[in-house]
Amino acid sequence: MESLGFDFSEQQVIAGVDEVGRGPLVGNVVTAAVILNPAKPIEGLADSKKLSEKKRELLYDEIVEKALAWCVASATPAEIDELNILHATMLAMQRAVLGLSVQPEYVYVDGNRCPELPYPSEPVVKGDSKIKEISAASILAKVVRDREMKALDARFPEYGFAKHKGYPTSAHFEALKKHGPLAEHRRSFRPVRELIAE
Repeated sequence: MESLGFDFSEQQVIAGVDEVGRGPLVGNVVTAAVILNPAKPIEGLADSKKLSEKKRELLYDEIVEKALAWCVASATPAEIDELNILHATMLAMQRAVLGLSVQPEYVYVDGNRCPELPYPSEPVVKGDSKIKEISAASILAKVVRDREMKALDARFPEYGFAKHKGYPTSAHFEALKKHGPLAEHRRSFRPVRELIAE
């Protein structure tokens, strides 16, 4: 692993943090924090978006089993509407890191900013393809959020959540116009807000 402003001469306890679900119109923004165990390497870690659903599910089980510590956390649609998506994402990331059963010595966060944390931390743009701890976090967050969308789809099949995962697709827009927003929709997001205002 390349050094990004941190001394790796001794084995350090590194946490990686990532989020999934900033762009969708519905559901939680989901984050994960992972501390990998050097004694239990995991093959095939990569940006979750570049992996098949089957591969993500297999890696999810392996990460949960082998990681030194992991935590998945989220911010709700109500929190997103109250705080805005950026601040809600930072809150969810903070919850994930503080929920770790092992305290990290250093935290790498995917993206260009870090939440407020009691540990040294550093943002890494495209970190999910550069740092294996962030890759692992991206996989956990993606699998959990996809499962949440499938559960919502089972309750409201007319919206097609299992297919578009809540992202602003034409099919989602059509369902929104036809059936109206659910309690799980983010009312501060413009397409939903405009529908409510009609």
